[in-house]
Amino acid sequence: MKRFWNQATCVAEGDGFAIHLDGRPVKLPTGASLRVATRELGEAIAAEWQAAGGERGGEMSWEDVPLTRLTGTAAERIAPDPAATIAAIAKYAETDLLCYRAEDEDLAARQNAAWQPWLDWARANLGAELRVTRGIMPVAQTPAALAALHGAVAALSPVALSALGVLVPALGSCVLGLAVVQGALEPAAAHRLAVLDELFQEERWGLDWEAEERREKVAADLALAARLAALSQG
Repeated sequence: MKRFWNQATCVAEGDGFAIHLDGRPVKLPTGASLRVATRELGEAIAAEWQAAGGERGGEMSWEDVPLTRLTGTAAERIAPDPAATIAAIAKYAETDLLCYRAEDEDLAARQNAAWQPWLDWARANLGAELRVTRGIMPVAQTPAALAALHGAVAALSPVALSALGVLVPALGSCVLGLAVVQGALEPAAAHRLAVLDELFQEERWGLDWEAEERREKVAADLALAARLAALSQG
């Protein structure tokens, strides 16, 4: 669509912040005004609208306003009924990537060194003690561990849940996603942990350019989601 505004601004409204385009609020598809809880997030969203299209009359797309898209998802799809999103995200804890070690001894040693500290983090900070196995056969996690991770997900705001909804599926790990949202782990570091197996195989067999391109896209998505989570907390 064409840019129809000159100035995008973040405006305090009630107990939150709205984004105005030449004084008119940005609207969600339902017709409600887009409002966020923190000035930091409001200003970041205003900045992406200010940049979109370059200037009045320029061409833009929704790809130019990714924070707006994720925040809109939080407002319209998650906030009215968070339970479904919470359940979908927390379910990843049942088969968390960090709990599965390879049969290959060298890879398993690398996984243990890289992944176990984050399982220890989950136990110490979230009260979730997850079981570890070798191979691909599922290992049943205790109800207590699953409940603890479900509780950690449920404690998040709709905007943070929107971010976590990107992080957890991309990483294959509820633990890593929560660590990023809570600021304990940088998204790039979480990504390296999630693709540890791929990188190990490439050391042996050479770089897979298609896989590298895919990883670059995922890395950008993770960085965006982590930024949204951080901005939503002020």
